[in-house]
Amino acid sequence: MWYYFCVFIAAFLVDLLPFFGPPAWVVMVFFQMKFDLNIWMVLVTGVLGSTLGRYTLFSYIPYLSNRYIKVEKNDDLHFIGNKLAEKGLKIQFFILLYTLMPLPTTALFTAAGIAKIKPIYFIPTFLVGKFTSDMIMVFSGDYIANNTASLATGMFTWKSVSGILLGLFLLCMLLFIDWRKLLIEKKFTLNFHILK
Repeated sequence: MWYYFCVFIAAFLVDLLPFFGPPAWVVMVFFQMKFDLNIWMVLVTGVLGSTLGRYTLFSYIPYLSNRYIKVEKNDDLHFIGNKLAEKGLKIQFFILLYTLMPLPTTALFTAAGIAKIKPIYFIPTFLVGKFTSDMIMVFSGDYIANNTASLATGMFTWKSVSGILLGLFLLCMLLFIDWRKLLIEKKFTLNFHILK
């Protein structure tokens, strides 16, 4: 039982980071292979830890945003959050699709936290998408990977690097586009001076 708690804590910690770290499924596969754990228990405890980690990231990121990002940009991000919250099912569908793809969710939760989107709009959907995508990854990892050395080398494939780059691109779009001007005045404007 102790190992499952370790899976929970490790998944929580990797998804608590406000920058790109290893995906939680890698941690799950590592523990499952190293200690020959029940794959379903690893999956459940890992996804719950990951979800709690992302929720914690979502909760503390506005404080970092308020401290380090200019007031105008924070207002712009809150505006986006309000617009997204108006969409209801569309935002949930987007989050579900996003979590089903092998993309890092750091940008998604950073954006949602800074924009102060209500957690009810994305946490349940994230949990469903995260469980589904991690199930595929954990079962694939269990099938393919036979040792931790091959797992470590598999972390830096073109797919994982392109996923990280896409996540960074999405985060940059969120931070550097003046969304208020784009959505209200229909003018595309970039602003790189967002820090205080």
